[in-house]
Amino acid sequence: MEPRTAVMKAVSNERETSREVWGSPALEQRRERTRDHLAKIAVRRQSWINRNRYYYELLNRLLRFLVEPQKRVLSVRCDIGNLLAVVGPSKGKGIDICSEIVDIARQLNPSFEFTVAFPDKEEFQQAFKPDEKFDYILFNDIGDTVDVLQALRNLTPLCQRHTRVLVTTYNHLWEPLVTFAEWSGMKVPRTEQNWLSTADIRNLLKVAGFEALETHRIVLLPKYLPLLSSFLNRFCARLPFLSKLCMTQVVVARMMPTPFLPEKLSASVVIPCKNEKGNVEDAVRRVPSLGVWTEIIFCDDQSTDGTAEEVLRVQALYPEKNIRLEHGPGVCKSRNVWTGFNAAKGDILMILDADLTTIPEELPYFIDVIVSGQAEFVNGSRLVYPVPKGAMTGANMLGNKFFSVAFTYLLGQRVKDTLCGTKVLWRSDWERIKPMLGSWGTEDRWGDYELLFGAAKLNLKILDLPVHYQERIYGSTKMTKVFRNGLVMLRMCWHGFLKLKLGY
Repeated sequence: MEPRTAVMKAVSNERETSREVWGSPALEQRRERTRDHLAKIAVRRQSWINRNRYYYELLNRLLRFLVEPQKRVLSVRCDIGNLLAVVGPSKGKGIDICSEIVDIARQLNPSFEFTVAFPDKEEFQQAFKPDEKFDYILFNDIGDTVDVLQALRNLTPLCQRHTRVLVTTYNHLWEPLVTFAEWSGMKVPRTEQNWLSTADIRNLLKVAGFEALETHRIVLLPKYLPLLSSFLNRFCARLPFLSKLCMTQVVVARMMPTPFLPEKLSASVVIPCKNEKGNVEDAVRRVPSLGVWTEIIFCDDQSTDGTAEEVLRVQALYPEKNIRLEHGPGVCKSRNVWTGFNAAKGDILMILDADLTTIPEELPYFIDVIVSGQAEFVNGSRLVYPVPKGAMTGANMLGNKFFSVAFTYLLGQRVKDTLCGTKVLWRSDWERIKPMLGSWGTEDRWGDYELLFGAAKLNLKILDLPVHYQERIYGSTKMTKVFRNGLVMLRMCWHGFLKLKLGY
């Protein structure tokens, strides 16, 4: 009997046997069948992967896109360790239910740690040291996991605030084709599968204490055909409607947040300014105290109206406030903001435009959102409340609405007003975004897009927060070249599409 036929017959017999046992013993029996099945195919596992090399290249590319290099990574249902090796962790640990599979993983990846355990049983916790945490957890195969909810719950002690859980599964629409591929020998046969939809996975994640952030879908054609495969998998698979037909789905989630106490956190309010002398003292008076301490950092971008001197005067006038002056490079707003961020010492970074068109009195709302864990990146939105006549031109209003639609698609999270100056994030997340600056293919003169792109790349939870927008009292707007600025934003959209949608 051919090996493929023998395996398919064994799988069929196992499914028939499952009907003879009821209750919890039936679930345990299913676990044992899955483990025994994996043991039978273990020696040929690498050959199956080689046979479907193109599919695994697509999956590997997505994982490298989602997982930062040199991080602590746990791979649950790690197989022979191939996916763990792809992401280049500083510390890699793999868990699988089959000792034969784990032995092969150890041989192929001696620098990583591998353990045998069922992810949906209590023994799973015994595989880890007390307080052992990971930056990323890859749950490679929930299709044959018996108790998916318990398996997800077992992950919570291993997570921190920034940990991201990546759950990989097949699209249930592909069940007939996958079954045919197993029958024809193109794919390794599996035991009975759960075939969960993304809605099912999101629901299970929520019940287990996680929040699903985004779903990435890949593979419209799992076999390589010159030109056609690249067109379908690199372009068509990223389109809003066609993506729902993709074979493989990766749901990215974070653990439900535990609120921080605001009085234990510090805040840095970064105020980029150029020729805003008349707004300096008003900004200092109106910025409220935030957290255990608040620093106000004026980043003067080589003003010619005496803005820097005004900051020094106000600094002496309000000695009880922590006011600092940093000198920007005089190139563009984004470089000026980065100067302030790099000088900041607070736990939370906040941008407040020096024109004070978004009112400083609303900054505590941003603090409340980020310390409660509702978001990790809070983006102000000027397009919710009524905008006073003269505060924003009609062309700017139309442009903002168009780009809100474009960036919502690019980021995978709703963003209504990309160019609102008020943005808030954790300083620790800024340190992760910083290496990406300048990598998007075109210069971002304002800094809003690089922050949003970086937050999306890290799968941070982004939330819009409405702000009241008012006319400026002193000085003139810097956003005067509407057509030219619109072209720059279109270039940012294009490069964002290349990086965030076609980058894997």
